[in-house]
Amino acid sequence: MFDPFLQELTSRLEASGGYPLPPPDGLAECRSQKQQSVIRSWLWQVPGFRRWRVTRLDAGDSLQVLNSVAYPDFSNDQPLLGIDLLWFGARGKLVAVLDFQPLIQDQDYLDRYYQGLRELITHYPDLHGAEAMRSFDPHQYFSPWLLFCRGGAEQAQGSLPSAFTLFLDCYWQLSAAADHRTSQITAEKVQSLQEDYDVYSAERDPAHGLFTSHFGKAWSDRFLHEFLFPASRQP
Repeated sequence: MFDPFLQELTSRLEASGGYPLPPPDGLAECRSQKQQSVIRSWLWQVPGFRRWRVTRLDAGDSLQVLNSVAYPDFSNDQPLLGIDLLWFGARGKLVAVLDFQPLIQDQDYLDRYYQGLRELITHYPDLHGAEAMRSFDPHQYFSPWLLFCRGGAEQAQGSLPSAFTLFLDCYWQLSAAADHRTSQITAEKVQSLQEDYDVYSAERDPAHGLFTSHFGKAWSDRFLHEFLFPASRQP
């Protein structure tokens, strides 16, 4: 279901001068013999970003997942990129979250960084529903203009592919302009906010239970704290 999305994202990362780095030992791939599912992850070094991670879970007709988070350099206070796509094939159910995840909810910050995303959502009303997300506070680390959808095949095969492309276009344009603007938040504060994001997300990540059911608690705990949200590790 999401392989074309993964290929598009990978091609853009490579075209931007990105190259893969090895994930922590044992976390690049895991197979569940019981449920015949496999999860693969990639860590990218991309100019302008201190970390860009990508994960693809293939559990056949029961579940397909594509997840990615991009962390800009500390010298750049632009939002994180967040992608979370889930397809429950047996039920024909799509859950999609695409957002520029803000470091702060200050109005000046939102005005600086969200003109493109604000315009994008006007073209995809079916991907900008009013239904609230269940595991996270939508007013913390999520923007008012996120693309969020609980839908079906109509959205998965219709509006989502083109919205995904335009969403990436919008974020790449934001990143390309980084050299021509001055961050309003200090690098030290950006670092603190990005680390807070990891801690916040690790405490609430609904996918952790899903990964545990497929790959066991020990591996999934490592995956959560060493790959997905490494700043959440206890010292």
